[in-house]
Amino acid sequence: MILIADGGSTKSNWCQLDDAHTRVYFNTEGYNPDFVDTPTIAASLHQNLPDTLPRDEVREVHFYGAGVSSPAKADVIGNAMRQLFPNATVTVTEDLLAAARALLGRKPGFASILGTGTNSCLYDGEKIIYNVDSLGYFLGDEGSGSFIGKRLLRDYLRGLLPDGLQDEFRNAYNLGSRNDILDRLYNQPLPNRFLASFAKFAYDHNNVSYCREIVLQGFETFFQNLVLHYPNYQAYTFNCVGSVGYNFRDALMQVAQSHGMQVGKIIRSPIDDLVSFHEQA
Repeated sequence: MILIADGGSTKSNWCQLDDAHTRVYFNTEGYNPDFVDTPTIAASLHQNLPDTLPRDEVREVHFYGAGVSSPAKADVIGNAMRQLFPNATVTVTEDLLAAARALLGRKPGFASILGTGTNSCLYDGEKIIYNVDSLGYFLGDEGSGSFIGKRLLRDYLRGLLPDGLQDEFRNAYNLGSRNDILDRLYNQPLPNRFLASFAKFAYDHNNVSYCREIVLQGFETFFQNLVLHYPNYQAYTFNCVGSVGYNFRDALMQVAQSHGMQVGKIIRSPIDDLVSFHEQA
């Protein structure tokens, strides 16, 4: 039995695959090593893994995770997995490789992530060969949920939300005072997830021109700051995985095509295609 997981900063999608190729799907929290440590991950897994999962029978774990930018970061997650699955060989690598494998299989091309955070790459069919660093939610992550949510929250705090949206935004998220919000951002865990939670407001109000415009601006910034810096980028189709890219795919396609990129595959989650990749290995 093997386990395959696509781990974002907010949620991890898992598939349990047995020798008969029967798939069982489940979810846990996201485990980004920039924000959580090994004991926290192990405790969360212990609480959230299905009771029906025979942990001692798992012989392989393939975990693709957000924030896995170095061997040390991979070990933060891998050491937790080894506690839960003592008989398994554990492989932890970046979520960007999961996106490339899910979107492109073993064919070369361009792959990107637009979810809580942002990432992108050129892929040669086996490995990532070129990456423009997204720099995380402090400095970058253009076009992501945290990027769109940051814009909404900033405009809310400055009283700039139009068309009666100010009260709707406050009521939708039960927001406290300015100091409460800043404390949540600067002193409490997972600020990127907190920011990304506000992107749903733009989706729920997609008929409002302000919301449509900030999404378009986010994707335009993603292209200007990241995609356009890939060599010969127009030679590739634009392929994307992630809830933000999928939910706002009409706007994303509009921006991609305006920069001369034909659109290929846009999917919400890579897990199905990722499992197929490992089945064919």
